[in-house]
Amino acid sequence: MTEIIDAVKEAKEQAKPRNFTQSIDVIINLKDIDVRRPENRFNEELALPNGRGKPIKIGVIADGELAVSAKNAGIDLVISKDDLQEFGKDRKAAKKVANSVDSFIAQADMMPLVGRFLGPVLGPRNKMPKPVPASAKIEPLLERVGSTIKVGIKNQPSIQILVGTQDMSDEDLAENIEAVLAILDRHLEKGRNQIKSMYIKTTMGSVVRVI
Repeated sequence: MTEIIDAVKEAKEQAKPRNFTQSIDVIINLKDIDVRRPENRFNEELALPNGRGKPIKIGVIADGELAVSAKNAGIDLVISKDDLQEFGKDRKAAKKVANSVDSFIAQADMMPLVGRFLGPVLGPRNKMPKPVPASAKIEPLLERVGSTIKVGIKNQPSIQILVGTQDMSDEDLAENIEAVLAILDRHLEKGRNQIKSMYIKTTMGSVVRVI
C-alpha cells in the first residue's frame, strides 16, 4: 500500500496545472496469461470504495414510477419504451445517445427492447444497462452506478482504468487501487503475482511506475 501511495503522490506532483480536474488511471500489464483462452478473460463491475471523484452522466431507461423518480432525481436522459423504438429506426441518434452517456440503468422488463433497439450500439461500447426492478429506489442506485467501474481483460493482457481524480487524497486513491488488485486476486491463478508492471498516471501526465 505504501508503494501505491508514493506513486500516486509522485504522479500528482509531476502533473502540470490544467484548467480541469485530471483523472487518475492505473495501468496494469500482466504476465503468464493467454488471453486467447476464454477462461482467462473476465469483466467485473467494481464499486470503488471511495468513489470516482467526479460525477458521471447516467441514462435511465424506464417507464412509469421509475421514470418519474429518475426525472425527480435530476437525471437528464430518461428513455421511454417509445424512445427505444425510435432509436431502433434512427441508428445515428442511437449512437449519439450511447456516446453522450457514461452508464445506463434499465427497468428489467424493458431489457428485451433495450437489447433489440439499443443493444447494437451499447454492446460494442461496453455500456449495456444494469437491469433493475421497476420498484427500485433510484437514489441508492444512482450512487452505486456513479462510483462503479468495469475491470476486465479481453484481447490484451493489460488493464487501464480510472480510479479517481487528482483532488482525492492519496490514501483514498490507493484504497481504490487496492480494490482493483483484489479483483485480480479473485480471477487470476496467481493473483497479483501475475502483474508484470503497474503504473499510475494523471490524464495529461507521464506514467509513474509502482511495480
